[in-house]
Amino acid sequence: MGEWGFLSKLLDKVQSHSTVIGKVWLTVLFVFRIMVLGAGAEKVWSDEQSKMICNTKQPGCKNVCYDHSFPISHIRFWVIQIIFVSTPTLLYFGHVLHVLHQEKKITEFIENETGKKGLKHKYIDDRGKLIIKGQLLGSYLTSLFVKILLEAAFIVGQYYLYGFIMYPKIECSESPCPHTVECFMSRPTEKTIFIIFMLAMSCLSLLLNVVEMLYLICCRSKKRRARHINSSTKGLNGSKI
Repeated sequence: MGEWGFLSKLLDKVQSHSTVIGKVWLTVLFVFRIMVLGAGAEKVWSDEQSKMICNTKQPGCKNVCYDHSFPISHIRFWVIQIIFVSTPTLLYFGHVLHVLHQEKKITEFIENETGKKGLKHKYIDDRGKLIIKGQLLGSYLTSLFVKILLEAAFIVGQYYLYGFIMYPKIECSESPCPHTVECFMSRPTEKTIFIIFMLAMSCLSLLLNVVEMLYLICCRSKKRRARHINSSTKGLNGSKI
């Protein structure tokens, strides 16, 4: 799990800059994907090629058959998937830091020019929490949209690469195999369980991203509607006066 430490620390910092649903997504990513992948799945797949048995002794046949059936290992596929779906969140975090740094510089400049202290920040509330609005909202929604596309692409990609079940027997007729060779995988049932579990976590992450996007859009629409109603009410009161 040491190789995941840097990514985990970065994503942990994003917690304070995410919505409640975003925090749940990060928990799913940490506990049910990264930890399960590092603690269990890697050990299950450690013998995927060495323990594969083929009914031929032709040199190179087993390696060719394995490469044909699994062009990329499940473990490496999931590692790439986690890195890709985490990247938009990390880019959003970088944008947050940039915006807050710019706002801090502007606030300090105004305070030095006017002599006023304790000016209200645009993106920080009175409790010191980040307000996701304006360009930060646009950046957040963009990251969610990209994550949705990536999750869906990896789910579809996994299906077309090797499906969602580890079959105990595969058939191969690739060169240099002398004939159609039958190869038998080790622990196919255990590996199928991990495949289905990781697929379920991918679907859950995809669902959370969709729900979070809809939640933010609905909140934004409600605030706009509330501002419109308030401005209309003030206009009517002004005309009466």
